[in-house]
Amino acid sequence: MYIVTKRIEISACHRLELDYPSKCTNVHGHNWIITVHCRAEKLNANGMVEDFTAIKEMVTGKLDHADLNAALPFNPTAENIARWICDSIATCFRVDVQESEGNVATYTTEP
Repeated sequence: MYIVTKRIEISACHRLELDYPSKCTNVHGHNWIITVHCRAEKLNANGMVEDFTAIKEMVTGKLDHADLNAALPFNPTAENIARWICDSIATCFRVDVQESEGNVATYTTEP
């Protein structure tokens, strides 16, 4: 099994739609660190699991310097963003989305 990991830093703003009072319902920004993990049993024709540049472009092209509420069709929590990225890359099995120093959400296709 081959595994590649791509770490990407983006800047983006969002506001959360919550059913309880929170300052996070106001628009605010983060310098997000997103780590994408991909794997394959066999390498593609180029000798790769996934092209690192393609992973970066997929994430930054949609999310970097964006208003995530406008860019994404769901409540842009770190958890939802992690799942969306994982679902968008065929070889991806895990995504970690860090929105601040102490807050990381992980989505994985494994139990």
